Amino acid sequence: MPCDEFPAAAHLVCDEDQQLTAEALEAARIAVNKYMATNAGKDFFHIRIRPHPFNVLRINKTLSCAGADRLSSGMRGAFGKPYGTAARVDIGQVLISVRTKEEKIQFAVEALRRASAKFAGRQKVHVSNKFGFTKYTKKRNIMTTRL
Repeated sequence: MPCDEFPAAAHLVCDEDQQLTAEALEAARIAVNKYMATNAGKDFFHIRIRPHPFNVLRINKTLSCAGADRLSSGMRGAFGKPYGTAARVDIGQVLISVRTKEEKIQFAVEALRRASAKFAGRQKVHVSNKFGFTKYTKKRNIMTTRL
């Protein structure tokens, strides 16, 4: 079974309602990937980035030079140009999940702690009692594999 390879999982959980930009999610992914590859080995983990940045952020650029009031139109037609994308996240939503072997779970916790520095606000690291990314607990999965 494919999930037998990485039975332990750790999650980075958001503690605030906020928007996370695509750039912040990518920076966190790179931080987790680099730390896990150097400390756990590049074949001993699987990362999943959970939120997707669908919301388009827009900016209404204004001039700030002398005589700008004659050149700009102010708030007329202020819809703005696309500036970037962001994901809206809620309290308790999982941001990043890492599954790995049981003996490498402390590296996953440290990697997620480092990734939390890439986001604004508060995040918590949660070590799951589930078997990898499945919905089954480790005890139940051990019992079913013995049968």
